[in-house]
Amino acid sequence: MARELQRQGKTARIRALADSADGRRLGQMIDAGAVEKALKGGDSAALQQILRGVLGTAEGQRLAENLRKAMEK
Repeated sequence: MARELQRQGKTARIRALADSADGRRLGQMIDAGAVEKALKGGDSAALQQILRGVLGTAEGQRLAENLRKAMEK
């Protein structure tokens, strides 16, 4: 997937979104340990709960919309 995004020239856009003010704020809000534990354990319910928490914020909604737009181009 990473290679395909790079081939399409989208990695820079995604990186810019992650480095944006909204991306940095969300990064501070997310419990990286909880995400890692859920990923390693294959706990999709926990990941969905984390994602709902992110998308429940104004920053998360803006970032998701900007990501959607970046993927269309």
